[in-house]
Amino acid sequence: MRETRHEASGRANSAGSDDADRADDASGDQELPEEVVSEAERLTRLAADAAVEAEAEVYRGRRAEIVEDHDFVPRVREADDTLVLYPGEWVENDVVQLDRIEDTDRAVEVSLSGPDHGAEWAAVEADNEAIVEAVAETHGPVHAANLRAFADFMGNHYLKRVDDATDAEREEFLTEYYPRNAWPSTEQEAVVEESLTLATETPDDV
Repeated sequence: MRETRHEASGRANSAGSDDADRADDASGDQELPEEVVSEAERLTRLAADAAVEAEAEVYRGRRAEIVEDHDFVPRVREADDTLVLYPGEWVENDVVQLDRIEDTDRAVEVSLSGPDHGAEWAAVEADNEAIVEAVAETHGPVHAANLRAFADFMGNHYLKRVDDATDAEREEFLTEYYPRNAWPSTEQEAVVEESLTLATETPDDV
């Protein structure tokens, strides 16, 4: 089965390595686009962290929809905490039919708790915390509090630095995560969009 970049043992966590992995993933022989795999992983983590089962079901339902659009089926292998995306024709009555598997590389595996993921998260969190501290020093605690919430969102959901966020990720944070999870003050809410722009204005060596 094909592994994602979080699983390859001994793989460096540098930006250059990530770029190489993305290039490999775009090589044309991959049935599932990388963005679909990433979104399936994100929804799986949200389901695991959901406060109530009804919320978890919503996330799992959305995960099933996005991979089924590509004729794949998601499963979480509890034994090693791994998300596995199987080609739909391998599965019948919710059971993987081993006799239908001809090329195991067609399936995609994403480790949800492996050491590589933990190390990468720690590196991203350290970078984001440095950015938050720089903003706090230059622009004050209100902007820093907003950026801290954004760092939590980007690190936990996308495993990315706040200054690498896409427009879509910023919009998701502002419309979904921020009002539900950040518990902002009125003062914070008034400047949150400005706070996000400050992430890209920190010194290059942060």
